[in-house]
Amino acid sequence: MDIKKIQTVFKNILKLVITTGALYWVFKKVEIRDLLEAISNSNPWFLLLALLAFLISILISASRLLSFLKAIGLEVSEKYNLKLYQLGMFYNLFLPGGIGGDGYKIYFLRKKFNIKGRRLLGALFFDRLSGLWALGLITSALVVCMPQLKIPNALTISAFLLSTLIYYFVITKFFPHFTKSFPITHIKAIGVQAMQVISAILILYALGFQGKFSPYLFLFLASSLVAIIPFSVGGLGMREVVYMWGAKIFYLDAHLAVLISLLFYIISALVSLTGAYYTFDPKGLGEEKLPSAEEVERSRTEITNSE
Repeated sequence: MDIKKIQTVFKNILKLVITTGALYWVFKKVEIRDLLEAISNSNPWFLLLALLAFLISILISASRLLSFLKAIGLEVSEKYNLKLYQLGMFYNLFLPGGIGGDGYKIYFLRKKFNIKGRRLLGALFFDRLSGLWALGLITSALVVCMPQLKIPNALTISAFLLSTLIYYFVITKFFPHFTKSFPITHIKAIGVQAMQVISAILILYALGFQGKFSPYLFLFLASSLVAIIPFSVGGLGMREVVYMWGAKIFYLDAHLAVLISLLFYIISALVSLTGAYYTFDPKGLGEEKLPSAEEVERSRTEITNSE
């Protein structure tokens, strides 16, 4: 076994350990029986609407990626792009190895369109970065609406505007091919985050919550930020830890906070499972078979070394 394989195995084991440890810590603080009872008493129609809102966010997210791909000259069809996005979601959530879903997207797009890998890397990087920007925007709006945080509104707004100006300057200066699509991609990014916040609100309604939503939504966004960091399996465990810490800080119901996180994870897992179809029927992607992890890793190495 070579060094890269050892590193991949080590990373996967570490993620499983962190995820298991985080969940163990969380479930020592809350009663699983109470969680199951709350779920059984939840409103299924609101949960269905939460699933629909999340699904819409994924469709917008796939469309955002398509806009970035077209900015680098790729004429990818909406149908093919959505299929790749589904496969990527599945790999990211259920098979979180060293490569991840983006590695497979790059592999297929390079193979199909014969484009330089670095341009693809740039498109996928700014696709993620635009989502992070939108997350910052909505989080800033919530901070302004939460005086208990005691953060001056002028500081919050100034920090966000300054970071946006720097972000836009970097794109226009060093990545001008993304400048023209900047407005539409970032409007879509706001749409993605907004629909996921709506999904969280609908989960709260499903659980019969009638209090102030803002602290729970703030923790939802904070946990989304933590979930981006690849320390756990699909963010599972780390999200719940954030909710538990936040519940203590804001004097919230810990059971309700954990329920929001778990139900949102279940919803995202259900949607991500649709990508499993292409692992059983690669012809849906126009392929005889899916590449092995070694082939995808070799493709990524070629990008790093030769382009």
